[in-house]
Amino acid sequence: MTGPIDRIETVPSRNARRGGVGGEASSPPTSIGKAARISVPPHQLAAFAVMVVVLIVAPFLVYPVFLMKALCFALFACAFNLLIGYVGLLSFGHAAFLGSAGYASAYTAKVWGLPPELAIVFGTAVACALGVIIGALTIRSRGIYFANITLAFAQMIFFFSVQAKFTGGEDGIQAVPRGTMLGVFDLRQNYTIYFVVLAIFLLGFLVIYRTIHSPFGQVLKAIRENEPRATSLGFQPEHYKLIAFVISATLSGTAGATKAIVFQLASLTDVHWTMSGEVVLMTLLGGMGTVFGPVVGAFLMISLEHYLAQLGSWLTIVQGGIFIVCVLTFRRGVVGELGRLLRKPL
Repeated sequence: MTGPIDRIETVPSRNARRGGVGGEASSPPTSIGKAARISVPPHQLAAFAVMVVVLIVAPFLVYPVFLMKALCFALFACAFNLLIGYVGLLSFGHAAFLGSAGYASAYTAKVWGLPPELAIVFGTAVACALGVIIGALTIRSRGIYFANITLAFAQMIFFFSVQAKFTGGEDGIQAVPRGTMLGVFDLRQNYTIYFVVLAIFLLGFLVIYRTIHSPFGQVLKAIRENEPRATSLGFQPEHYKLIAFVISATLSGTAGATKAIVFQLASLTDVHWTMSGEVVLMTLLGGMGTVFGPVVGAFLMISLEHYLAQLGSWLTIVQGGIFIVCVLTFRRGVVGELGRLLRKPL
């Protein structure tokens, strides 16, 4: 007879009975010590194919630099969603990873003369290291305590960025050379760098997708649904949450490092606490705990900033009003509600 330790099962909850957070179906039991085969739902494959086709065609119809900014923030939002949507941890300090990686990437590209691919890798490594340190010190806390501690660490990184000489203070690091990637691709051409950014985004997106739909991801969902039960089954939730935190921080760093190369600038904006708030809005607007929700949310937020920029100081008020309407109308986010209507998680 199979004992309780021989199988993992997410505990039924109100979210699970409704289809999980963001309309995602609860996961089937997964055998311990045996890799679970988790097939890709056909509708998600179709949605991914549509997304790729649209993003390939988009730069010929829309300004490429605008799209590159949206893609960087889409990767940032997807990384954040891995933490809040699938682990249940709300971080108010993710700007620390985005901004610190941007500074590291910009500095090494401009001062050390590293090619863009190595600058991005270095910035990602810096974010990963910060993720390990901050995660190890905060992961045992929960709820609002975890959010406040991550915010405190982010503020430490912000004030360090203001005071450190190599960051350029309020001026930031400007005139960062885009360079030539792999000695072949001239990133000074907008179309060339756009497809490089698209490749980086798709790689990060697939890493997150694979993480979510792996046995590791099933354990994360079990911890999110009922941590005491997951502990009773022999798992150490802190270890799994720390790994997820580091993955989220690393991919956030990849987004920040790429953004610094694209815009040839690393500034205090990316490390400010408001950036941590923006990524929360992107995730909630698109659909927390959904696969494609953060991408849609990021594109919506960046579009609002871009096309309503002429409103000046009223932009924030208009954004807030639109966000309130969307939250009241789409309780699960845009993609979450769409998935509910189609009865298929997206």
